[in-house]
Amino acid sequence: NVVPRGLSSNAGQLFVLLREFNEGKTELLLDSLRAQFAAYPAARIELREFENGPPVEAPIAIRVQGTNLDTLRNLAGNVERILSALPGTQYVVNPVRIARTDIRIDVDRQKAGMLGVPTSEVDRTVRLAIAGLPAGVIRTMDGKEHDVVVRLPNAGRPDIGVLDHVWVSAQSGGQVPLNQLATTRFAATPAVIQHRDSERSLTVTSFVRTGFNTARLTNEALAKLNAMTLPGGYRLVAAGELESREQSFGGMGGAIIVAVFLILAVLVVEFETFRVTAVVASVIPLGIVGGIVALFFAGYTLSFTALIGFVALVGIEIKTSILLVDYTNQLVGEGLSLHDAIKRAGEVRFLPIVLTSMTAIGGLLPLALQRSPLYSPLAWVIIGGLVSSTLLARLVTPVLYLLAARPRGEATATSAAPVLVA
Repeated sequence: NVVPRGLSSNAGQLFVLLREFNEGKTELLLDSLRAQFAAYPAARIELREFENGPPVEAPIAIRVQGTNLDTLRNLAGNVERILSALPGTQYVVNPVRIARTDIRIDVDRQKAGMLGVPTSEVDRTVRLAIAGLPAGVIRTMDGKEHDVVVRLPNAGRPDIGVLDHVWVSAQSGGQVPLNQLATTRFAATPAVIQHRDSERSLTVTSFVRTGFNTARLTNEALAKLNAMTLPGGYRLVAAGELESREQSFGGMGGAIIVAVFLILAVLVVEFETFRVTAVVASVIPLGIVGGIVALFFAGYTLSFTALIGFVALVGIEIKTSILLVDYTNQLVGEGLSLHDAIKRAGEVRFLPIVLTSMTAIGGLLPLALQRSPLYSPLAWVIIGGLVSSTLLARLVTPVLYLLAARPRGEATATSAAPVLVA
């Protein structure tokens, strides 16, 4: 997911494939290499790891938007200093920290008009002198074609003094020295001018050191950046992983609501009562609590794949709860009393539910123990949710079923406590 960059003569890339990845040792190896590369003078060497997920500029990215380039450059410098001062950031890049030096030619339009020299001719002549212009094609005997480029002769490295020998053609056919029509000077210009939402923008990026949390560092950076006083019409926008996560999670909320609504609709159609539907759906919060606890102890954050795990967990929990509630309804329909039906259903359905949960947990353990930042959060959410829902639902579901099925006005004292077999 590395964003491709244009090739240049002063940059190179080296791709290294490790034979194996050892958690802890490999990270220490990479950190030691980074320390060695940082000692190289007059070079910027970055060591990055390929990661799964959508491509982003960098884990931490702050976008400065406005109109004036000089103001944007000053604000980008302040953002760069704040990010560089944060413990845990590395490879902070400010795209306008080093400005590109261009040759600016200021043409005296009044004098050029008096001498009959069009401005376009000045541009063409300067381009011919420095970069050259194609003049034709030479075809050799073997059939190959070679472009012919005409430019001023130069020995070694050219300097701005070559423009003193440039003559511009006038419409009358005469030649006018360039230094009689224009003045030449060096000017600093930005290497690239980006636009975002029809506004000029600059993006300052930073990577995160090993052992630091990207979300926490981003929040610390935003807290310090919010204390800055911005001119009118300028603003700072958080990009990077924060923006990517918001875009990914933006559609998840609606998908989760639709999924839960469809599940509840199917349950209402199946059981034909909202009370039993509520009993079956009572396992959902029990599993969500277990998934959050499992994420916490495993050391993962609430990522995109973790949310997908919660969606999958809801379906698995509902299925196991239906096994218990449906069999209880069947026993009650056969004439058993409410308490006997709850007891019998707990005895008969306990082993199938536990074995089903154990099978799912066993299948997810390899993914969880793999410590993959993409798949492991999903596995830990489902494992934690299955453990908590399997244990707690065996107590909560029978009690809720008893309360939901008890006729209104029935005294509590007349009902014996349900016997639960776990």
